[in-house]
Amino acid sequence: MRFGYFHFAFLGPESQWAGEASECAAEQNAFWEYHNYLFEVLSGPNQVDFNKDNLKQFAADMGLNSNLFDECIDSGKHSGTVQDESNAARQIGVQSTPTFLINGQALIGAQPFEVFQQVIEDQLNSVP
Repeated sequence: MRFGYFHFAFLGPESQWAGEASECAAEQNAFWEYHNYLFEVLSGPNQVDFNKDNLKQFAADMGLNSNLFDECIDSGKHSGTVQDESNAARQIGVQSTPTFLINGQALIGAQPFEVFQQVIEDQLNSVP
């Protein structure tokens, strides 16, 4: 099994910047921590803009090296990665998040474990 994560920036510039920011956090070995932090902030009681200043503050709040992070996000060095992954997702028919692909079979939305288990078992059982 291989697990891959692809950005799907479809909510405008802030969605793009959030993807880039998570890649900047990855440079400090904090991709998943930053990713999870963004979703915690997004689902909190107050809607927070994912503008670059806020994204930088989130990194600082997490204890990341602010100079490295700020330089990374300001440079746009990961903009191509996020754009390419978003375009690739569109090309295979992804229209919303989360979307999971298991041997090409799409599971759309947050699904319970049992749904994943059934699809994986079906895939395993179909191998000759």
